[in-house]
Amino acid sequence: MKFNLSEMSSLDIYLSSLTNEEYEKNKHKIETRHLKPMPLLSWDIFMNGYQGRIIEAKKRIELEKVRSFAKQFNWQNDIDRAFSENDYEALIITDKNQKIIWVNDGFTSMTGYSKSFALSKTPRFLQGTETSTETKNRIGKKIMLDQPFKEVIINHRKDNTPYTCEVKIFPLYNEETTHYIAFEKEVV
Repeated sequence: MKFNLSEMSSLDIYLSSLTNEEYEKNKHKIETRHLKPMPLLSWDIFMNGYQGRIIEAKKRIELEKVRSFAKQFNWQNDIDRAFSENDYEALIITDKNQKIIWVNDGFTSMTGYSKSFALSKTPRFLQGTETSTETKNRIGKKIMLDQPFKEVIINHRKDNTPYTCEVKIFPLYNEETTHYIAFEKEVV
């Protein structure tokens, strides 16, 4: 049995499943002459940088999607500035009646709900037994003012576990408000 570098992850899994006796019996079958040992630290540094590049690429794609909505609905907001000034995991765009028209992949990761499930619903479906009525009322009043705001709310995932969510909501407008965007992140 010979392995090449492209099969390295499979090799790792295979080797980790062997007992010491099985490994000793088969180690002569494993070709490692093309592998150069690297300290674990170098992999850690690579993975940290790689993960950061993946996150940045996803955020660029999300920004482009929101820009396409801005063009479609003729929003006058500075979308680039909103993205540069707000940290987020989940993005939600709703219409004027707060019906969801788009969510990003981070929404699914944070809540457990699929994009298709969320469409045409209001974000209220995320509220549950631990969601404060006072917080819900404050959010409702702030939305009516058509001004950007930040609030912290306890929402519930699909499996009904509560999580604390910081929500920054911005009205999106042309001559008048047509939609809202929410930048959301889980907080402790």
